[in-house]
Amino acid sequence: MSKRKKPKMEFRYYKMPEGSPILALLGEKWMQAYGRDVDYLHFHNFLEIGYCYGGVGNMVLGEQNLRFKADQFTVIPKNYPHTTNSDPGTFSQWEYLFVDVEGILREHNGGGTPMRTERMIQRINSRAALVNVKESPEIAGMIRQLLEIMRETKEYYLEEAKGILTALLINIARENHIEEPEFEETEELEGNVTIPISRALDYITLHYMEPLKVGELADWSHMSETHFRRTFSAYMKMSPREYINLVRVRTACEYLKKTDMPVSDIAHKCGFTTLSTFNRNFKQFMGSAPYEWRKRPENFEQQLFKFQIHSEAGW
Repeated sequence: MSKRKKPKMEFRYYKMPEGSPILALLGEKWMQAYGRDVDYLHFHNFLEIGYCYGGVGNMVLGEQNLRFKADQFTVIPKNYPHTTNSDPGTFSQWEYLFVDVEGILREHNGGGTPMRTERMIQRINSRAALVNVKESPEIAGMIRQLLEIMRETKEYYLEEAKGILTALLINIARENHIEEPEFEETEELEGNVTIPISRALDYITLHYMEPLKVGELADWSHMSETHFRRTFSAYMKMSPREYINLVRVRTACEYLKKTDMPVSDIAHKCGFTTLSTFNRNFKQFMGSAPYEWRKRPENFEQQLFKFQIHSEAGW
């Protein structure tokens, strides 16, 4: 019996201009009959922000089928399946911004911790939205401002755009609140413990998949195990073992979202010796079992495995 053929999906990829985290698609070219002769979804390698000036039609965002009209905007994460279809016989006018979210936020980290930046990136990429301008005038205003900056390209326009883009992404992250356990983290390590604790954190990042022992981390940090445990817990607000398991669970989340690898293989790859230990720690940190968490709507990248994907350079 032959396998059922997977439906088609297109990966439309863009290349950012040199030195820029933003690509703008502007002008009359984007007034067109969207979706004509196209009956499949597509996704991109960057966050897509669209602004609708006119027209009506259907917007497919993952499993949602929505109606769009003028004075609406979209925020669509990278790798999120979607398509835009103007009503038959009509034209729609859009303009677009494609954004390197990771690049701009890591560049403008502003002294925040890497974990805090990663949480912000996860929020921004957690869902797609079609929004009425009246419902979110602040975000809509920043999108329009960015479109005009990229259209006029005045002196220092890119520096101006980066500042507004950072503020826009922060506002999108606020809107995309995720109900997950929050972990208190130290914003800054000060004094004489900075170097040894930093060394331990770096060591965990590189060796989390190995059977780490707290005594090894203490030796690596040139401290006694007792002093290391006390110092680590004081600054990280959790024990060394809890932090090791947190790093492992966060890494497992990436595998659960972006691969179809079996849960047992992911557990082993992330350093857990048994599946039961993995399941217990995952539920403690994430609030649900791994297989349940994998099915959550924000983990939309799992849907890509259901399609036959064809790559093509962006419009």
